Amino acid sequence: MSLTKGAWAALITVLVGALCLFLEPHVDWLGKWPAGWTLPVNDWISQGLGAALGILKPVARFFAWLLAFPMDGLTWLLSQSPWPLTIASVTALGWRLGGWKMALLGAVGFGFVLISGYWLQSMRTLALVFVSVPLALLMGLAIGILAYEVPRVKSGVNVVLDVMQTVPTFAYLTPLLFLFGFGPVVGLVASAIYAAPPMARNTLLGLERVEHDIREAAIMSGGTRRQQLFLVEIPAAANQIMIGVNQSLMAALSMVIIAAVIGGFDDIGWEVLLTMRKAWFGQAFLAGLVIVVFAIVIDRMSATLATQRKAFDLRISGAIVGIGAILSFIVNPDSTSYAMMGGVAASVDTAVGTFTANNGAALDSFKNGAMFYGLLPLRIGLDQAVLPFTWGFMWQPQYSLWLFGVAIALGAVLAIKGRVAQGIVLIIAVGILETGIADLPWPFVLIGVGALGWMGGGWKLARLITILLGTILLAGLWERALLSLYLSGASVFACAVVGGLLGLWAALSKTAWAIIRPMCDVLQTIPLFVFLIPVLMFFQIGEFSAFLAICMYAVVPMIRYTRHGLISTPPDMVEAAVSSGATRWQMLREVRAPYAAPSILLGLNQTILYAFAMLVIAALIGTTGLGQSIYLALGQADIGMGISAGAAMAILAFIADRLVQGFAEDRRKALGL
Repeated sequence: MSLTKGAWAALITVLVGALCLFLEPHVDWLGKWPAGWTLPVNDWISQGLGAALGILKPVARFFAWLLAFPMDGLTWLLSQSPWPLTIASVTALGWRLGGWKMALLGAVGFGFVLISGYWLQSMRTLALVFVSVPLALLMGLAIGILAYEVPRVKSGVNVVLDVMQTVPTFAYLTPLLFLFGFGPVVGLVASAIYAAPPMARNTLLGLERVEHDIREAAIMSGGTRRQQLFLVEIPAAANQIMIGVNQSLMAALSMVIIAAVIGGFDDIGWEVLLTMRKAWFGQAFLAGLVIVVFAIVIDRMSATLATQRKAFDLRISGAIVGIGAILSFIVNPDSTSYAMMGGVAASVDTAVGTFTANNGAALDSFKNGAMFYGLLPLRIGLDQAVLPFTWGFMWQPQYSLWLFGVAIALGAVLAIKGRVAQGIVLIIAVGILETGIADLPWPFVLIGVGALGWMGGGWKLARLITILLGTILLAGLWERALLSLYLSGASVFACAVVGGLLGLWAALSKTAWAIIRPMCDVLQTIPLFVFLIPVLMFFQIGEFSAFLAICMYAVVPMIRYTRHGLISTPPDMVEAAVSSGATRWQMLREVRAPYAAPSILLGLNQTILYAFAMLVIAALIGTTGLGQSIYLALGQADIGMGISAGAAMAILAFIADRLVQGFAEDRRKALGL
């Protein structure tokens, strides 16, 4: 019987794992990478990058001095503007873009900000966003045009954009702090860097999608290349470019709390961070709601600007602004006198305290159950996690033999039925569960992930993956990388199961989608830092809270892509299945699911990237691994550790991204797409 490519990859992996398991008691370096083999990468980066940054430091400080003027000016303008005029201006803009519904959204949203008591802090946050976003848009537009106009640099630009989007934000905050110094400007620059890639990608995508006939018409009209680009092609790509504007706005807003970590700026992000540190969950929840309101208003208005070309009566917008100006002379200009939510924050604290006091045992039982019977065995293996005080008995060596024996027997049954690869994968999964991800031998991980790369993209991808993982080994970050891999992997698995089931339900039921869709919309607009607040309220600091926060942030792409894939089956395939007498379940299993596989894999890809992005933020509430190293490096201004740990995190995300994309491409080819 000839083996498939997947069976060969699984067989090689299981043989390497068995060899490591047999030799590890006798060869110490198989289980743990020797410290003597580690290169002083952190020192090299600190010395080399420190010297380079030292040269650039005067230029950066001058640039920071220049940026301080628009930042301070806009902060003063928004802080000193009468609140009725500001709310009226937002309402007028909403009317102009989307009519009375959008106007009502702006009025209610900013009205909530006023009564929350965080008006001045919110205006400082808006100042940061409104200064950083133009910088991000200019950078993104320039990068997108460069990649479009010079095809030779396109691949390099894509790599740079991949790096910018996969390197955790905390990682590049350390060198930025060294360059620009402590203060709001460094947060502004960090927000601009984080928000530029979406604009660049959408600019490039929009220009590439301009129809050939439009380009030919521009050439036939005798315009210069500059005229063709700026007068014809960019306007033709305006819809896609405006989507980039929307995504850049949301990215900049999601950075406000992270920027507060290094900015020391008395804005709404700092309020969230400060109240969370003091365990004032009511105030943290209220400040977090303000950020969510900003996110929803900015998202809806910018999305409408990107997709809708209808403009409503400008005279009504002018009248709304006029009413706001008149009210500015009538009502009390002190925004703090309208703060009405202090009691709500106190009520939240009281309610959370009462709930946790009354249900503390149930919450602890749920958290401990998930940790002792789920996360902990996955992290350190059954042989170490099964203890008398948790499972009621002690794991014995013979249990491992029995477990492997059962796995081998089941794998043999699958192999006899012609499913060789699945049988071997079952044995590998049992081995990982018995050993624990954090304690896996490094040769097994290198060969196993390389084998996956060979399956998904051939020898070229396998070689690249192996080299990249080797750099993590040599840098001495292997143990921390495995800890990050464990937590992100557990979160992605949970998201795949829960998100897949919800996506399936939404595909089968319009009523279910009507319920799930607004929840997904809200989750996608919430800045990632805000997800930490509710889990801290009920489960305090710890790994389980980080796990829940990652799942909440990363589950939405899995839901959306699963539903989209399942409802996108071509009608002729559905008709053929119906005419052949297929039941609804057979239709789903044999027709819709195989056709939806590429879309579902893309959703899994996005979920993985979201999980890695949230993993670093979760370091603030007690996780270990690379995220913790990045956060500690930021506090210690350790450029070497921050860059190396951030690069290791980016490598893990990059490998996961390429593997999933490779398998998705295989499925598309198999379906003839």
